[in-house]
Amino acid sequence: MYKTDQRTVVTLDAGGTNFVFSAMRGYDFIIDPITYPSNAHDLDLCLSTMIKGFTEVIEKLEEKPVAISFAFPGPADYKAGIIGGYLPNFPCFREGVALGPLLKAKFGLPVFINNDGDLFAYGEAKGGALPEINRRIKELGGTRQYTNMLGYTFGTGLGIGSVINGSLNLGNNSCVETFCLRNKRYPEIIAEEGSSIRAIKREYGILSGNENHGLEPYDIYKIAEGEKEGDRDAAIKAFELFGEVTGDAFATAVTLTDSLIVVGGGLTGAMKYIKPALLKEMRSTLKTMTNEDVNRVQLRVFDLDDELEFAKFVVGDPHPIKVYGTEETAVYDPMKRTGLIVSKLGASKAISIGAYIYALDMLDNN
Repeated sequence: MYKTDQRTVVTLDAGGTNFVFSAMRGYDFIIDPITYPSNAHDLDLCLSTMIKGFTEVIEKLEEKPVAISFAFPGPADYKAGIIGGYLPNFPCFREGVALGPLLKAKFGLPVFINNDGDLFAYGEAKGGALPEINRRIKELGGTRQYTNMLGYTFGTGLGIGSVINGSLNLGNNSCVETFCLRNKRYPEIIAEEGSSIRAIKREYGILSGNENHGLEPYDIYKIAEGEKEGDRDAAIKAFELFGEVTGDAFATAVTLTDSLIVVGGGLTGAMKYIKPALLKEMRSTLKTMTNEDVNRVQLRVFDLDDELEFAKFVVGDPHPIKVYGTEETAVYDPMKRTGLIVSKLGASKAISIGAYIYALDMLDNN
């Protein structure tokens, strides 16, 4: 959908450190990105930077764009274009800023703002992981096609987006979240404290006995790989603990939505250390009061990056059963299943595609 569309949409990758401005036609960027510090501590400076970046993009275009569409991290009244609430990366927006109306008045264009996790999920569901999974299923002779996808971004926080039956699920309040679920390891703490960049850094410090190490997750990954001096066991364990807490959050989300999962963000570079613990948690069991085992997720969980597991995911468990009172049979596949895949687009590209498609959806259908 819209992959060959010739309309242009101006985009923004809004991070707490930098704003990256660009423009998209089809699913491709058509100008080199323009980057400025986001100045998230100072509202006046932040807004003037945003206007400057969008102005420079529009001036570079040969045709007038049809909309501005971008992601903003954290909670907001996105339909009204008002950003506010608990925004660790943008403290100057906490009291509420009518960003959409401001930009619409300045540029005379429709402005669409959404949560970054929502647009990541939407981009992957429309132009990334989900259509690719469904294509591969057909190639392997499978008949099922999937329509539900959760998109998770691993980074400063644990971002989530949800696509149900092919449509972006914004909920009643643009507040579909799992960062605030209970942390499996520390039940009085939110899950994000175990599923974020700060979690990797904190756990490595605790496990290595050096809480003032000053390392970033990439450094800790290099230590895990044996390419940098440090406590290798602590580095590997830090990523495993991230996987355990994240897998617990995923299990809840999948149970409530019956979705596939795609993950993106910088920390996915360490998935070789994260994924085994994550999948183990999703495949774990709980107990009933009579001590019976119950699967944590009522679906068989597959690693869709593994070719053998993908083939098993496609095949399932079909077998004939007799139609009662006749000599006829019907094919029955009792295997309920879901799967986890790492983004091939990357979070930034998927978010931009999601923003592009969302804008054109809104223009065409409203």
